[in-house]
Amino acid sequence: MIRAAAVCPQPPLLFRELAGSQDAAEELRAACHRAVSQVLTATPDVVVVIGGDERTAVWDVALAPAPGGFGGPAGGRRDGLPLSLGVGRRLLEEAGWTGPVELRAVAWDADSAEVVRLGAGLAAHEDDVVLLVLGEGSARRGDKAPGYVDDRAFGYDAETRRALADGHPEGLLRQDPRLAHELMAGGRAAFQVMAAAVRAQGASPRAEVHYSDDPFGVMYAVATWLL
Repeated sequence: MIRAAAVCPQPPLLFRELAGSQDAAEELRAACHRAVSQVLTATPDVVVVIGGDERTAVWDVALAPAPGGFGGPAGGRRDGLPLSLGVGRRLLEEAGWTGPVELRAVAWDADSAEVVRLGAGLAAHEDDVVLLVLGEGSARRGDKAPGYVDDRAFGYDAETRRALADGHPEGLLRQDPRLAHELMAGGRAAFQVMAAAVRAQGASPRAEVHYSDDPFGVMYAVATWLL
């Protein structure tokens, strides 16, 4: 059963050693720490980390976080976690979590059927679970954004924030995978897995958004859902 979920973004600057002498991610990192610490008060049996990658896979927890985002799934040949799962592992370490962890990647282009299937599996988990979900909104919110500017990004991100703030799974599940791809919204699939799991469980989350901003033209949101 899912007890709580935290949503955090995955910029490499969350690794403090990459942030330089003037820490541009200090406020964002602090918000992530607050969110992760809050959901861990649910005292789960296991934390399931969910993040985007090229394909859906379960990853080896023995692999180290890799800020560069290079890694391979369990049994693969690469030697580090993808960025999303690496950031998740680091946040758990910094929160002092020493309990069991499961690392699950979901393909960025996962369709509705796949995210619903993955979410239903999480809702049926035999242990008490906290989800740590890594992902970002659109990357087309300014002249210096990775995807430059697309005016549709602002409406898309507003809908995401509203769903996170209201604890509304359907608001996340109705987001269009094609539009998300065009807006470079890499967190869409991971957010939808969380939403599908909460919906399958029939829970009504107590939601809070701890951070919402686009300092680099990419929308970052930090939120918690307590079930």
